[in-house]
Amino acid sequence: MARPALNHSVDMAGMPTVSEQLRRAREQQQLDIYQVAEVTKIKTDHVRALESGNFEIFSAPVYIRGFVRTYGTMLKLDVPRLLAELEAELGRSERFRDPPPLTNAPRGALDFFMLQLSRLNWRIAFAAPAVLLFAFLAITLIRNRAAEPDDPLKHLEPGVYQQRPGQGNDTLPLPTPAPAPAPTPPAR
Repeated sequence: MARPALNHSVDMAGMPTVSEQLRRAREQQQLDIYQVAEVTKIKTDHVRALESGNFEIFSAPVYIRGFVRTYGTMLKLDVPRLLAELEAELGRSERFRDPPPLTNAPRGALDFFMLQLSRLNWRIAFAAPAVLLFAFLAITLIRNRAAEPDDPLKHLEPGVYQQRPGQGNDTLPLPTPAPAPAPTPPAR
């Protein structure tokens, strides 16, 4: 069953609808639909639908709003006023009154958490911990440099020498002298 289109040339208050305003402005500037489509990059079918008020061919109101904004800007109309009037017209349509849900599943804690993460300003989220880490490292470095250095050998116990079997207890082994190099014959 086809839904009735919002095809009124004048709305309830006697003012022209958004579609009528778009069509009149285009005709006053002596543009045809093909020129509008070429400049705005909106399909000619969509331009015709916007001008006739047949919003039912659009899958979501976001497309209608975007196309009306682009079309109104091209025609140099008062775009904020035009969009406000479009919202009023779409509010009278049952299909476009409320935004459609993206999923039918109920929202849980994870969805809420992910929404909050998407709203987070990541530049600040990464910069703040980096600044804190830098400050902590700077303070630690300054405190360590200001402290008097400890004697590194202070806590060492006396070394114990492991003797080889058969050696006396009171002497340390002496290094053995390296063998003397053989004399070289004189050069002739």
